[in-house]
Amino acid sequence: LFTANAMPHLLNHPLASHVMTHLRDKTTKPATFRTLCYQLSLLLAIEATRDLPTETKTIETPLERAEGQVLSHHSLVVVPILRAGLGMVQPFLDLFPDVSVGYIGLERDHATAVARSYYCKLPPLTAQSRVVLVDPMLATGGSAVQALDVVASQGASDVTLVSIVSSPEGVAAVRKRYPTLPIFTAALDRELNARKYILPGLGDFGDRLYGT
Repeated sequence: LFTANAMPHLLNHPLASHVMTHLRDKTTKPATFRTLCYQLSLLLAIEATRDLPTETKTIETPLERAEGQVLSHHSLVVVPILRAGLGMVQPFLDLFPDVSVGYIGLERDHATAVARSYYCKLPPLTAQSRVVLVDPMLATGGSAVQALDVVASQGASDVTLVSIVSSPEGVAAVRKRYPTLPIFTAALDRELNARKYILPGLGDFGDRLYGT
């Protein structure tokens, strides 16, 4: 589903393109927007966890004994950046049998485009934890870097960032601080405007998700 050697890993699938077009459309209503967000996040969740470790399990089919692969007992933690990141969490809960959820609340000051922290609740993190940080819009990269700093300070070292729309500036900001961090996104857009919104983008993701 991803283009080879893409930095970041760019989702390349006709269904993803279809969903993205409707997400961008300003006439899409919040209820439909939430469904589309779920669908795109599901595709991203599958791809961002492609390298999860598995182990062999022997089972009995209706016909004979067989060996198959199951997920290893591995601590998977999904951490949304509030509030918009909440729209991306459900696919992880639906897909994986063993997942914890942490929350990092960051609010962007629309005058300065700098995020302030107002909430943080994380499960215990270790070097063995697989952390997936989800934030629909990677714009300036400031919020993502702040959140990455938080999970790193709590002991996590195996971290992946998943976004729906990213800007070149946001990717560069994350890369500057975390050069090898895997980034998965459904769209790499053109640039930021003077107000630090992504172009062509889709507007304020949280507002469109919740109808505010």
